Amino acid sequence: MTDLDLTTDAAALTVALCDIESVSGAEVVLADAVERALRSIPHLSVDRDGDTVVGRTQLGRDERVVIAGHLDTVPLGDNLPCRVEGGRIHGCGTTDMKSGVAVALRLAAHVREPNRDVTYVFYDNEEVEAEKNGLGRVSRNNPEWLAGDFAVLMEPTNATVEGGCQGTLRADVVLHGHRAHSARAWMGSNAVHAAGEVLARLAAYQPAEVDIDGLVYREGLNAVGISGGVAGNVIPDECRITVNYRFAPDKTEAEAADVVRRVLDGFEVEVSDSAPGAMPGLSHPAAAAFVKMVGRESQPKFGWTDVARFSALGVPAVNYGPGDPSVAHQREEYCDIAPIHECEQTMRAWLGG
Repeated sequence: MTDLDLTTDAAALTVALCDIESVSGAEVVLADAVERALRSIPHLSVDRDGDTVVGRTQLGRDERVVIAGHLDTVPLGDNLPCRVEGGRIHGCGTTDMKSGVAVALRLAAHVREPNRDVTYVFYDNEEVEAEKNGLGRVSRNNPEWLAGDFAVLMEPTNATVEGGCQGTLRADVVLHGHRAHSARAWMGSNAVHAAGEVLARLAAYQPAEVDIDGLVYREGLNAVGISGGVAGNVIPDECRITVNYRFAPDKTEAEAADVVRRVLDGFEVEVSDSAPGAMPGLSHPAAAAFVKMVGRESQPKFGWTDVARFSALGVPAVNYGPGDPSVAHQREEYCDIAPIHECEQTMRAWLGG
């Protein structure tokens, strides 16, 4: 059994969290440790749904805020256990997003009488397809657990508020040919060779830059995978190219799918997964007050985050946490220690702790 020491500082807690491996779908050991830690805190009530753990204060305050972070990471890249060098923690999950989880756990343990009621949510399966997402599951099974006036998702933002998020869509471009013996290639039609036109269109595509409330969201449409081939002596009769479209939050999922189909007109496109973006919403009073507290110019969120889920639930939300999002998912992932402490101090001040 692994226990978490919430009396240790946030940087050391980040290391402890990261060294509990929790690739998407295998978060149970970490979720168990988080649940034990939260149940040891007298001022919280604790619930669990699968590998999502929720702790709540019940102080009767006029406002309730939600502070959320996901427990899972992308697959390892020979980057655990963590190592600490020169004020920086290296390892899988340091930036995305166990440093943010560490800050949230420290707040849960040590801000005993916040000026707002607080719901702390630690959830599973964020790094995989939307249908598995733990926050989505809780929103279906126990939506009252996520009720609030405002939410902070502790995604890596370099300790700056990032507003909204891009939507994301994944699709397969299916190319058909005719199977034949490779010694008689003229008798077949090579589906893999047909991929060239698809890749050329994607390479030539100029993604949009969309200004929403002063934040500029840069879109992207890219091939992220390709598969095909039967054997070393067979002309392949099918090839699939997986594409990912990151779209500005002013587009619906249907509009995003239309963009992909227009770019790849003439080819068979099968949409396999999509999730909507979220508008910045920084003019909402609770968001504006939080931005003022942070004291830095806000930025757009490049990538999809669960602020979109909170937005769909009617809860305005922002991204704010330690870590550099540009190194997320890399083998060389790291998180500087100074922003971890900065985020904890800012959040404590905001909660009056």
